[in-house]
Amino acid sequence: MISQSISLTDETLTLRPMRVADARSVVEAVQESVAEIMPWLGWCTPAYDLAVATAWLDSLPQAWSAGIQYAFAITDTTTGRFLGSTGLNHINHIHRLANLGYWVRTGATRRGVASRSARLIARFGFEQLGLIRAEIVVSVGNQASLRTAEKAGARPEGVLRNRLVIRERVTDAVMHALIPQDFGLPIS
Repeated sequence: MISQSISLTDETLTLRPMRVADARSVVEAVQESVAEIMPWLGWCTPAYDLAVATAWLDSLPQAWSAGIQYAFAITDTTTGRFLGSTGLNHINHIHRLANLGYWVRTGATRRGVASRSARLIARFGFEQLGLIRAEIVVSVGNQASLRTAEKAGARPEGVLRNRLVIRERVTDAVMHALIPQDFGLPIS
């Protein structure tokens, strides 16, 4: 089992497991960013509050222990400021793949935070979980996230028709993927 005290860093950013103590920081970041992320992430609404954040954060240790979701806080290494979240979910242990997701608060965008976080979490998946594929599925209209996936080095593999449903709106999505070879790692 992977320790919930693990920390990943590129010297500028630190990724660490989300914890209940992050609730206020999460709410603050979501509220700051509703206009930008609400169209793309169904859980993000103007009503996102401490109760919603706490309920989600309370569920994460069990999901981590069960190996079904690994959610990390993205923080500034120097200040510790909460910048967003990234993680691996929808883990398929048979085919050794997972969905890789990310979101970054509005005040931290356009600095490479999301793309660097995606690379850190993908490498974690390959080295610690034995994954051979990390998929990033992005709505065709989400230009910022499409750029992030490409900056992270993920290759676009095609448009998947009717792939996402966001607030009952069906949308096509671009499938991107990272594999161990993108990092010079062998498949284990």
